[in-house]
Amino acid sequence: MKIINFSLTFLAASSLAIIALTGCEQKKSETATSSSSSNTAAVANNSCGASPAGDLVAQRIPGANSKRSEYSLYEGAVWIKDALYFSDFVTSGIFPSRIQKLDANGVMTTLIEDSGSNGLAVDAKGNIVAATHKFKSLSSYTLAGARTALAGEYNGNVFNSPNDLTIAKDGTIYFTDPDYQRDAAPGGQEKTSVYRVAIDGTVTVVDDTLKNPNGIALSLDEKILYVSSGDGILHAYPIENGIPQAGKNLVTGLAGPDGMTLDCHGNIYATEHMAHQVRVITPSGESIAAISVDNKITNAAFGGSQGKTLFLTGAGAVWKIELDVTGLPY
Repeated sequence: MKIINFSLTFLAASSLAIIALTGCEQKKSETATSSSSSNTAAVANNSCGASPAGDLVAQRIPGANSKRSEYSLYEGAVWIKDALYFSDFVTSGIFPSRIQKLDANGVMTTLIEDSGSNGLAVDAKGNIVAATHKFKSLSSYTLAGARTALAGEYNGNVFNSPNDLTIAKDGTIYFTDPDYQRDAAPGGQEKTSVYRVAIDGTVTVVDDTLKNPNGIALSLDEKILYVSSGDGILHAYPIENGIPQAGKNLVTGLAGPDGMTLDCHGNIYATEHMAHQVRVITPSGESIAAISVDNKITNAAFGGSQGKTLFLTGAGAVWKIELDVTGLPY
């Protein structure tokens, strides 16, 4: 595998890739000017479809069932162009991981055999940005498999096991660093933390008081950073002048909260690992729907031809459900 070392600032130069969400015209990634205006429009625009309500059930995609002989988890779903990409890792040893591609016909192939990855996102060039426990860092992968080393340490030490990440429109990256896959490689941090990576590569701590922070996402207007933690809490951090401030508890009592995504109304689709469901939560913290699956769940992403298919990853499976609302690709 080719290793390329260059600055994280390419994210700022090219901003974020354009990924249209049909109906609400919300774009997860695009130029700073147009992204700001469309984000604002998306929050107020009711034409992007109706939010889900009540109890719903997602169905397995048969072609995505794990072919491993040992227990594995799928993680970090991200929709890029016309396919879903996700990490597929074993939960023992040094947690070997690969990136799988699931096409629109439900056929799964391996994109990168040894990615060492967990959570995934997409950058301006359409590359996969990954939280990589194998390297105890963030990494960027082209769809041809070339790796770029991104943020690799804080205060002279590598991270524990980067888990999930989200990218702002200006290229700033936020990621969580629990200790779930700490044994994947030597070294680590004294605390489990949430980090911010500026466009010049500078790493700072957002919060080092959380026990195993996990899922992470930005609100549509990028004024709030959402983080789930191992104690069952969904936290909300207001962002002022690009810097997250002290957070508050938005929702408590979640059953093993993991990854999340948002729809074009700003609703949060928070996965509950142990409850085998996604809880749909309004920006004010009200639960309006639950989408259940038949096994442990890890993450969520909108995709499909209309941007209205919600894909869910978990214990050796991918589920999907067609909704009336569009959403973000990770």
